[in-house]
Amino acid sequence: MGSAILVAFTVLAFASFALASDPSPLQDFCVAIKDTKDGVFVNGKFCKDAKLATANDFFFSGLRKPGNTSNQLGSMVTPANVDQIPGLNTLGISLVRIDYAPYGLNPPHTHPRATEALVVLEGTLSVGFVTSNPDNRLFTKVLYQGDVFVFPEGLIHFQFNIGKTKAVAFAGLSSQNPGVIPIAKSVFGSNPPISDDVLAKAFQIDKKTVDYLQAQFWTSN
Repeated sequence: MGSAILVAFTVLAFASFALASDPSPLQDFCVAIKDTKDGVFVNGKFCKDAKLATANDFFFSGLRKPGNTSNQLGSMVTPANVDQIPGLNTLGISLVRIDYAPYGLNPPHTHPRATEALVVLEGTLSVGFVTSNPDNRLFTKVLYQGDVFVFPEGLIHFQFNIGKTKAVAFAGLSSQNPGVIPIAKSVFGSNPPISDDVLAKAFQIDKKTVDYLQAQFWTSN
């Protein structure tokens, strides 16, 4: 009996150790400082006294309205995260509405802190994501009204309206602050710009092409 208890205790101890890990960050980075007067609160936001909370802290009407798709990509993402709905703080979930003009594109991007589940409300979308190295496998599907597709956390993904009419989709994300990294804008629209030498070698293109791409207006969609 004594040895069985010891084994059970050891297993429980290792399980507890395995589960004891830092929470996932809700920002890009957090630089440590010793003087807290210059510090900021991370992994969420300061909490309101629960007695002072109101229904409006959990409400947002911004997803009623179509986004303006009059841009070079022909799409617009309207977020409903903790910045729009304070009551989402610590709850680990958020939403977006995505509007697409005919042949509009939500370009390749990643969410560093969230998995995304997208449902098509109107139109026809070609969607997909690419797995990590070494396979770089493309998973792609054509979605129709009512169809759902999941984009795993951190993987590059996209949606393209292949119809002649507008399209609308809603998506749930598994973070109150999922973040978004548009691939083209991040690489060619960084501030300050990434070196021509780096990009020319990385993409196997000449520096004139790099300069041309860096000179483009990269939307924040």
